[in-house]
Amino acid sequence: MKRLAKSIVPHVILAIFSLLILLPLLWMLRVSLTDKLTAYKIPPEVGTLGLMNYVTIFADYPFVSWFLNSLIVALATTIISLPLATALAYVFARYNLGGAGLRLGVLASQMLPPIILVLPLFVVFLTMGLMQSRLGLIIAHLTICLPFLAWMLVSFFEGDVARLEEAARVDGATRWQAFIKIAVPVAAPGLLAAGLLGFILSWNEFLFALVLSGPDTQTLPVGLAGLETHAGVEIAPLAAATVVSLLPVFVLLPFLRKHLIKGLSLGALK
Repeated sequence: MKRLAKSIVPHVILAIFSLLILLPLLWMLRVSLTDKLTAYKIPPEVGTLGLMNYVTIFADYPFVSWFLNSLIVALATTIISLPLATALAYVFARYNLGGAGLRLGVLASQMLPPIILVLPLFVVFLTMGLMQSRLGLIIAHLTICLPFLAWMLVSFFEGDVARLEEAARVDGATRWQAFIKIAVPVAAPGLLAAGLLGFILSWNEFLFALVLSGPDTQTLPVGLAGLETHAGVEIAPLAAATVVSLLPVFVLLPFLRKHLIKGLSLGALK
């Protein structure tokens, strides 16, 4: 019995925690499928389920524009920041560029409240004509993603990767060949994990998009925050829009889960 209890209790605890995590998502899905009146009722009622809220967000709101803006900005930010962060992390790991001071500065940039960065960016973008543009949002998101990814990737180029590079250099490989053919393939799980986290970070960013975007360049977080009428917040359409906004992450995670876990674990061990 003791052995059986030891095997069952951990699974029960994990199941309870999993339900606690899934409960908000299940609640949101239920609200998105109910009518507007049922969505406000407490205690909650299931009511008649349907897709009318999903039709509403596409018919009555520029949801497609919000979605495309978020997708373009997040993809561009990830594609630009990941190679730059990889190069910066490699230099930190191999040459100790700037010493501990520069590394600490990169980390400290993530501790600053976003409002401190958004006001100078607002002035600069206004002068350069980048306000209310996707390019301006991409540059603004780079200020968040680039330091975060660089700091995250430093550990992937230390330890075993460094020893493999040294062996390749002994065999006659140049520094560039060792980096491209040894370091990058070995650190690929970490790069994939960092790219996914950078995409999510840009996808969810709100403050920069709120201040720097315009009517035609609003991203999903800003658009969802604007789902409000004279009668209050439209909870049911908001829930439907939120469910759709989560789809890119849910689509990517099944394909990248193995590499994401491996990449995060590799960085933790090193």
